[in-house]
Amino acid sequence: MAVIELNKDSFQDTVTNNEFVIVDFWAPWCGPCRSFAPTFEKLSEEHPNIVFSKVNTEDEQEIARHFMIRSIPTLMIFREKVIIYNQPGALPEGHFRELIQKAGELDMVEVHKQLQTEAEEG
Repeated sequence: MAVIELNKDSFQDTVTNNEFVIVDFWAPWCGPCRSFAPTFEKLSEEHPNIVFSKVNTEDEQEIARHFMIRSIPTLMIFREKVIIYNQPGALPEGHFRELIQKAGELDMVEVHKQLQTEAEEG
């Protein structure tokens, strides 16, 4: 699957209607963002079951503010509408592969149980 650009109109639908979404928050002037882009694109082709998406923080400042993006690139991974990863910094290809694998292996039933428990206690 090709990398898709998200905006304020498509972001929520994309996260809501897909089980596994990886978002790369970036900007055109950001050197590390541009360096990471080929790796992001390459792995998107290798994982057609995952939605790989990008948010240009210059154009979509509202989304960047909502998620409190302070440093770019920032990677965010959603599984079943839950943010399971949110870290700034471009990853080397090997680390990114490992992250995708671990994110895919995560027991989402357990994650939802933990969230429910936290909500009930909080």
